[in-house]
Parts: sequence; structure tokens; C-alpha cells
Amino acid sequence: MGEALLDASDAPHPAREAGFVDAHHHVWDLGVRDQDWIKGPELAPLRRNFTLDDLRPETASAGVTAAVLVQTVAVAEETPEFLALADGSDLVAGVVGWTDLTVPGVADELARLCQLPGGGRLVGIRHQVQGERDPEWLLRDDVRRGLRAVASAGLAYDLVVMARQLPACVRAAALHPELTFVLDHLGKPPIASGTLEPWASAVRALAALPNTVCKLSGMVTEASWARWAVRDLRPYAETVLDAFGAGRLMWGSDWPVCGLAASYGGVLDAARELMAGLSAGERGAVFGGTARGVYGVGEPVSPTRA
Repeated sequence: MGEALLDASDAPHPAREAGFVDAHHHVWDLGVRDQDWIKGPELAPLRRNFTLDDLRPETASAGVTAAVLVQTVAVAEETPEFLALADGSDLVAGVVGWTDLTVPGVADELARLCQLPGGGRLVGIRHQVQGERDPEWLLRDDVRRGLRAVASAGLAYDLVVMARQLPACVRAAALHPELTFVLDHLGKPPIASGTLEPWASAVRALAALPNTVCKLSGMVTEASWARWAVRDLRPYAETVLDAFGAGRLMWGSDWPVCGLAASYGGVLDAARELMAGLSAGERGAVFGGTARGVYGVGEPVSPTRA
């Protein structure tokens, strides 16, 4: 899943393509477990349940036919739950889950996950590196053993990091050429401040490695939530487009987190405006082709469970 990167010239325009992919969204049920990262009055709109039934009208309106469900908390039970949810869904074509990369038995745990109901839809692993105090957490020996296991399982590794952690991401990707690293949310650049450096240089260093891709996601919540405009996002979108190219860029809504600053449709409209200057093939890569190549998703799927 993680080894094939798409040539943008081969990708069709999303308006004519059945495989329009939302490469990054979440769901949660606060009755099952708390989302302990949802703290403070500014995040209060997120303190409710968000389900696939809530998401489906948004994706249907947008023309999305496949979506990638991404982990939210470092809890072992969440990934099997997400796989089961995907197993009964015609929308969730892939799951980026969580497992403890630092334990000696990580390879066995990944194999177990792949055998669970919906295990065939496990496409990647993610950990909230952004919350780790060690700026070089990704370079620890136990973490690197886990990254090797992720690669051996045929999965990608999503990077959710702060801009200051990008240098460690560069080193980790260089040390693991066998693994595809997917940078979530552009590496969280300081869009609200309008500052490009040192984020831009670090992103370009990461993009120089062929086993890296980037999600065009999470920009509106790094901007000023109430006052952002597409022009505020453009320097950052153009930086990653120039660095990675359309064939290594994939769009994700980051729903429902995006709702703090924009609707699902508003996020999509902004992305389309930012990518409007691309060729039809390049737009097809960003809005589906890259996700199909990296995660192995994109075609509508049939649920195997009611």
C-alpha cells in the first residue's frame, strides 16, 4: 500500500472520477471514551459525538466516494473499533490506526489487527508525535523498530507533528526508505502568523526524500479561525505543491476538526481554488489519485457486515 506513488499525468479530474477521496477524517463517540485532547472553550464545538451518519451528507454533497478514517487517541481499542466500522461501511475505504510502536511485539500486533474484521482496510499507522516532549522521538531505537514493522506490514506511516519537529521527520524518513511517510496537515505551519520559515525549508527537505507525501489538510485550523481567507492559505499550499508535486499531495477534509474554522464544503472549495491552476491530471492526483497510490483506496467499497 505504501510503496506506489502516482504519476500525476495519469490521474483523472475528480469531477469525472468515481474515486474522489477524502484522505483524512475522524469520528468519535464520547460515550465510548473521552477525547482528552478536546479541552478549553475554543474546542467546545467538538465536544459531542461525530459519526459516519453525520459525515455522509457532507461527502455525498461533495462527490466523495471513499474516505480514510484516521485515529484520534493513543488507545489500543480504537483501531479494532475503526476497522469494524469500516467493515460495515461503503464509505470508509481505509483506516489509519494506532498501535504502540515502542513494544517488542509490535509486528505481531500489526499482524493481529490485519486479521480482525475490517483488517484488510488498515492502510496506515499514526501516533501523536506532536504531543511528545522528546523532539527526536521518531529517532528512538524502539520507535525505529516499530517503523520497520509498519513497513514490513505494507502500511504507510502518518506524521502528525508540529513544524518544529519536522527536522526529526526528515531524518526518520531518510533512515527508513522502505516506508512511506505521510505528512498530515502540511506539518502544521504557522498560517495565522503568516510566517513561512523555518517551516518551508524543513518541508522542502522532507519532500526531497522520495518516500514522503503530504496531505493538503488542516490548513483552516492553523489559520485565524474567524478571519481566514484563501489568500492566507495560498503561500503554504504553493510551498507543498512546489516541493512534493501533485503526485505526492492528497486532499483531506480533517472533518470534524475543520468545523472550528470552516464547513466541509468550505474546506473543499478552498482546496479547489488553491489547486485551480493545475492540469486536469494533477487535480485528479490531489483529489484522489495520490490517496489511491499511497493507501490503496479510492474505489467505492461494499460493506461486509450490516
